[in-house]
Amino acid sequence: MSLKTWNLDTTHSTVGFMVRHMVVAKVHGRFTKFEGKVVVNGDDLAQGSVEVKIEAGSIDTGVEQRDNHLRSPDFFDVAAFPKLIFRSKRVQDEGKGRYRVVGDLTVRDVTREVVLEAELLGKLKDPWGNDRLAFQASTHIDRKEFGLTWNQALEAGGLLVGDRVDISIDVQAVAAAAEKAA
Repeated sequence: MSLKTWNLDTTHSTVGFMVRHMVVAKVHGRFTKFEGKVVVNGDDLAQGSVEVKIEAGSIDTGVEQRDNHLRSPDFFDVAAFPKLIFRSKRVQDEGKGRYRVVGDLTVRDVTREVVLEAELLGKLKDPWGNDRLAFQASTHIDRKEFGLTWNQALEAGGLLVGDRVDISIDVQAVAAAAEKAA
C-alpha cells in the first residue's frame, strides 16, 4: 500500500462551534481560515492521520464586538497564540463508515487529548476529475481546560459563557495533485 494525501478543500468545509450564552441561549460560530490534510495508507482510513491548523483570529460569530472580545487576551489571545492545532494520534474504525479520531488539540499552547466522532459521507470523483472524500466529525471540550477561563456572573444566577463547547466539522478533502499524477 502507498500513502495518499488529501488536502482539505476549505471552500467546501466548515469548522464550527456552539457554546451556551447566559445559561439558556446558544451562540454558534465558525473559523473561516484553516488548512489541513488527511494522510491514509491506501484506502484504509483507520491507517491514517489528520492535521488541521486553524487561524484563531478568523473566529466569526456574526457579531464584530463579540468576535473582537474572543480574539483578545480574555479568550484566544490571537496576538500571542495565532493558531489552534489538531493532530491525530490514531484512528479507530468503528464500522459502517464511522471512526473515532483520537488526537491532540492545542489552544493557547495548552494541549489536551480529544476524540472526534467521525463519519465518512462518501468518496467520489468530482466533475473536474479530482478524487474527493467527504466526512463530518464532532466532539466537545471544556474550554477552561485550554485556558479559556474568562466569565461573568449573571444577576439571575449562572454564568455568561458556558464551559462546554460543542465542535462540528464538515469536510471535503481533495487528493493531492502529486498523488493524482502518480
